[in-house]
Amino acid sequence: MKPPSVILAGGRSTRMGGGDKCLLPVAGTPLIARVLTAITPQTSDILINTNSDPRPFLKFGQPVLPDAIAGFQGPLAGILTGMLWSRRRHPRQAHLLTVASDVPFLPRDLVTLLSQSLADQRADIAIASSPLGTQPTIGLWPVDLADRLEHDLMETNIRSLHQWIGGFRVAQAEFSSEALVNFNTPADLAAYHENDAGGSARRVVAAGVT
Repeated sequence: MKPPSVILAGGRSTRMGGGDKCLLPVAGTPLIARVLTAITPQTSDILINTNSDPRPFLKFGQPVLPDAIAGFQGPLAGILTGMLWSRRRHPRQAHLLTVASDVPFLPRDLVTLLSQSLADQRADIAIASSPLGTQPTIGLWPVDLADRLEHDLMETNIRSLHQWIGGFRVAQAEFSSEALVNFNTPADLAAYHENDAGGSARRVVAAGVT
């Protein structure tokens, strides 16, 4: 069965100068729209998680929710939001796909390879990685971790995604650098438009966008 998914768009985007960077266009199409195009065939339902005004996001035709725990607690809060939403809406689904909202070239086999890594490595969580490093915001998570995650966010100082997953068996699914390119700064967008008017992710990596 295809898992439900959450697009994590709840950050402050400080390196992009603030605002909702996922609404910025790449070759005329908002980043988040490209993410939706990539994951829609691979998932059963999609939630957009944002702490901004929801109205600009509603046009994408998906439910929109803010972090379940207020105060910009980081991606862990967005993942918790997705888990709680999935548990309510899809109680029979064991796993949730999470993706960042600024990764426009996600591969068509994202869920397949994450699921395969999860099973082959007998892990609790599967995350995406490439030669450029790991991308823990892109992963497959058991929904039954929601209670533990909520406790840790409410009762401890843990906010680092890397730190929190250190307490679990984590599988890594390998993808190309191009598949996991993300846009963090105005320079990243400028490099894309200057070096890659044709839309090739390969040249985006060569331009230094990571």
